[in-house]
Amino acid sequence: MVKVLVAGAAGGIGQPLSLLLKNQLPSGSTLVLYDVINVVGVAEDISHINTNVKLEVHLGDMKNANNEAVNKATTGLDLVVIPAGVPRKPGMTRDDLFKVNAGIVQGLIEAIARNSPKAVIAIITNPVNSTVPVASEVLKKAGVYDAKKLFGVSTLDVVRAQTFIGQLKGVDPSKVDVHVVGGHSPETMLPLLSAVPGVSFTAEETSTLSTKIKEAGTAVVNAKDGNGSATLSMAYAGARFAMSVVRALGGEKGIVEDTYVDTAHTDLGVPFLAVPVELGTEGVAKILPFPAMNDSEKAQLKELLPVVQKNIETGVSFATGAVFA
Repeated sequence: MVKVLVAGAAGGIGQPLSLLLKNQLPSGSTLVLYDVINVVGVAEDISHINTNVKLEVHLGDMKNANNEAVNKATTGLDLVVIPAGVPRKPGMTRDDLFKVNAGIVQGLIEAIARNSPKAVIAIITNPVNSTVPVASEVLKKAGVYDAKKLFGVSTLDVVRAQTFIGQLKGVDPSKVDVHVVGGHSPETMLPLLSAVPGVSFTAEETSTLSTKIKEAGTAVVNAKDGNGSATLSMAYAGARFAMSVVRALGGEKGIVEDTYVDTAHTDLGVPFLAVPVELGTEGVAKILPFPAMNDSEKAQLKELLPVVQKNIETGVSFATGAVFA
């Protein structure tokens, strides 16, 4: 049994994510729904689902991040999943999103630091490459930062890679073993296609697949014609990651997900990176080595690291006021 908060539960990602967690969390668990709009109706709707998962609902104040509802919502938690924020619209980059969404994340993390300092935190809010460093700095300022418990959810990149490889090669996508590392943006994600067991790709297939995986989010934004971004698939990926964390917190071994975590103590050269991680009862059990990469992938990794570093500095600057040369 666990207590899990979805912060931003009334949004485009938050609603289907809450639905999936109401259906999938272990019997006897508590699912807490928090948002600043419409969340009471969402909770009433989801409450009719016949699973033994208790619901709590808290409606916050859009004009006051430190409100009574957010303090109640963030009390006694094992896991927090944060999809809160504004979605990406056509022509908008992840950097354009940053100013609004960084402030939302900052307020939520301040409340979590006060009320559930030992909770595992999984951030979906884009741009993940920068919002996770914002969260880390807020937690450091509060004196409760634990690198093992903070995650950026990049699972959708893996889900898409599995899907597109399965479609191309005529295999079950759920059985495809592929890693997508680096960061959670088209410029920084790196699908390690050369390391996928049981299949091989021509140079043309590799190029086409990589581009399709990297640009999949933009494809959804464009297909929705300005009316949203990748919400349903992101909710699926977010639920997959959340349930992996829940299973690991419960003691299940050998659960591995690619996720954006603190890598400052590694030799990877940046403070945060999406890497293969074995999950455990405290969050990160261990950061695993990358699978073998070909020369092209090694070169791409080298090229993306400075971009990730700049994204990290954007987050740190927002949270601390620090200026980077």
